[in-house]
Amino acid sequence: MLVVRNFSLQAGERQLIDDLSFEVNEGDILTIMGASGIGKSSLLSYISGTTPPALKANGTLLLNDIELVSKPPHKRDVGLMQQSPLLFPHMTIAENLLFAVPSHYSTKSRKQKVMDAINDLELQGHEEALPNTLSGGQQARAALLRTLLSEPKCLLIDEPFSKLDATLRATTRTFVKEKVKHAGIPAILVTHDPEDAESMGGAIIHLSHPG
Repeated sequence: MLVVRNFSLQAGERQLIDDLSFEVNEGDILTIMGASGIGKSSLLSYISGTTPPALKANGTLLLNDIELVSKPPHKRDVGLMQQSPLLFPHMTIAENLLFAVPSHYSTKSRKQKVMDAINDLELQGHEEALPNTLSGGQQARAALLRTLLSEPKCLLIDEPFSKLDATLRATTRTFVKEKVKHAGIPAILVTHDPEDAESMGGAIIHLSHPG
């Protein structure tokens, strides 16, 4: 479970978020909505440990009863899926996926996890393809699977559907929802689209400026 208590966010003298608290259970997706610049992505940065120096953020942050605020980003076990898929352009799809699999697995197990992911993507026969040969939806799904292959204990999803057309949005939403449920981890989706929020089937928080 992910627990955020009394979160506040300030940019200079401007208070963006004040005293926000919520919990997200394993397998659930909480959607955060709000106007541009309200602090949605900055909340994800706080959880992942990458808050920009220009912002002042405070609050209690627990993941599976472990306090995260004092931990560096690489020790938080938090996966982040951003608006742009951020696949390595010089690596094949298989290499991109293999890069994420923890090294403590045997070589055979790592390769099997990659092949399972390729099957999930329905890209059999395209393992050696480069990311720029995939559609936007395929790239988004590949980025999600690469993030999940790293075995995070929490997933943060920042506007992942905004560059997709209506058909790809629908299929990718379903894909994300199914994979989060299967992974059994708490997830937060940041979006400005009500259809994104409704399709996730979880709780929705609408952020607005304090006061």
